[in-house]
Amino acid sequence: MEKFKGALMVGALRLFALLPWRVVQWVGTGIGWLMWKLPNRSREVARINLAKCFPEMDAAERERLVGQSLMDIGKTLTESACAWIWPAQKSIDLVREVEGLDVLKEALASGKGVVGITSHLGNWEVLNHFYCSQCKPIIFYRPPKLKAVDDLLRKQRVQLGNRVAASTKEGILSVIKEVRKGGSVGIPADPEPAESAGIFVPFFATQALTSKFVPNMLAGGKAVGVFLHAMRLPDGSGYKVVLEAAPEAMYSTDAETSAAAMSKVVEKYVRAYPSQYMWTMKRFKKRPAGEARWY
Repeated sequence: MEKFKGALMVGALRLFALLPWRVVQWVGTGIGWLMWKLPNRSREVARINLAKCFPEMDAAERERLVGQSLMDIGKTLTESACAWIWPAQKSIDLVREVEGLDVLKEALASGKGVVGITSHLGNWEVLNHFYCSQCKPIIFYRPPKLKAVDDLLRKQRVQLGNRVAASTKEGILSVIKEVRKGGSVGIPADPEPAESAGIFVPFFATQALTSKFVPNMLAGGKAVGVFLHAMRLPDGSGYKVVLEAAPEAMYSTDAETSAAAMSKVVEKYVRAYPSQYMWTMKRFKKRPAGEARWY
């Protein structure tokens, strides 16, 4: 059954990749609209997250953001299918604007390891190809449950000579070793870690368990941090990649100070492009002691 599901999913991804770009986005918007209008768990998670993170919004405004967010998530899904199937350069050609590329170039020229930090904002699959066109990083990721999909992603995400590392003990060690020897890596900052590997710091109007992985690698200036995001342009023609140097506080040897600074940068970008964040992710599943669960 798993092989059948995997084959079906890979077939669907290949089908999306055959469609014209505007149709890809139209289909994605339609999927997201259905997610908004029909009862489903993803819609409820998005509503909970947005209610907790934007308590200042009135109910009608927040519900509009729920709808737009789900439609953007639908587009991210279908657009990512293209990024997974197409030759990498075809996705890179959709990057219409780049801001802050000099930050990455300076980091790569520093002689230290470079930690590319992103989040589930915009399209991280297109960002992956762009980042890998600038250097040859190890991309850290959580493997999907279906083996056929994981096999596809492992193949497609290394088209430009980079490597990937799953979120296992071996993968973590390979990322750390790469940074220590002066190489580059790419890590999402916002997946919720195990409690032993994280620390609660502010994120929007709440506390979020945040990984200490990146802070530990940057502590004391052992490596250079660069934030990278690829946001969808308003006209749907492609993406704008924005790069920014990690703030000084992220190099603190105090994990809480560093993690809070990292969280603050991610929040800044999400506030600028709120509908393009993956609000369906159970980002706040673990809560501080004494606080009720959200989901």
